[in-house]
Amino acid sequence: MHDLGIVILNWNTRDYLRRCLQTVLASEGDCTFQVLVVDNASTDDSVEMIRREFPQVRVIVSPVNGGYPYGNNLGLRALGFRGKGDVSPNAPRYALLLNPDTEVPTDALDRMMQFMDSRPDVGVAGPKLVLEDGSLDRACRRSFPTPPVAFYHFSKLAKLFPHSPRFGRYNMTFVDPDQEIEVDSVVGAYMQVRREAIAAVGVLDETFFMYGEDLDWAYRIKSAGWKVIYHPTVVVRHVKKAASRKSQRAQFEFWRAMLIFYRKHYRATTPLWLHSLVMLGLLAKGGRNLWQEMRRPLLPTTSA
Repeated sequence: MHDLGIVILNWNTRDYLRRCLQTVLASEGDCTFQVLVVDNASTDDSVEMIRREFPQVRVIVSPVNGGYPYGNNLGLRALGFRGKGDVSPNAPRYALLLNPDTEVPTDALDRMMQFMDSRPDVGVAGPKLVLEDGSLDRACRRSFPTPPVAFYHFSKLAKLFPHSPRFGRYNMTFVDPDQEIEVDSVVGAYMQVRREAIAAVGVLDETFFMYGEDLDWAYRIKSAGWKVIYHPTVVVRHVKKAASRKSQRAQFEFWRAMLIFYRKHYRATTPLWLHSLVMLGLLAKGGRNLWQEMRRPLLPTTSA
């Protein structure tokens, strides 16, 4: 059994993936790990590059681009995480979802493992992510987008009052970026999850396509009694949106994800007047295509 099973989902990010794998495979320390790349029907010769340059890396080739949770679940299941309550004895002690547009320092994997080993109450942990210009990737420490928290963020109140514990909760901007803190969620670009936590809740929900599935996973894991911790003494570089920065679909899927998350976790406890405001706000942001999604019933989750 390895300490860590690393799943890297790739879609047409060959050059970023090459650099990511170089940094991962250069890792040092006592952490034993295996690396698995899931390719979501890329057309940029990513698979050939991996097989040629990184023969020690296992590759799963999906014939379709089924989305972020779909692809990561292919990797998680290959590691032995088959679903809620169904984990192979050979599955690693931790699973790590890692984006191909990240670069990890040589000691990052080992230090993150040591941290989680020292905190058996922690089900999920993530490091400090910094962008290409050295600034904080604010998504690496988040609160759940409850109706009030989402309103403060999208109304720009969070931007006006970033140091307010009430208005700044969406990206925790009222907390020093170098302070370790319990959060609602870290980001799927580097999301390390304990084996027992996955056994308790299952894998990612494939109702999402991209965005929101990491929030949903953290929500379910926290609901099962585990803590989610932002651990900023480990710093990882993140290019961000390498595969989706020019995609109009990515913009739509963001608002679709917010709709799914809201309906799944908050609709039942939201009064009608507030529910109406939430739906109007989502419609204003997501446009006509999101209206079609709103008219559809929420499908059963595919996370088990």
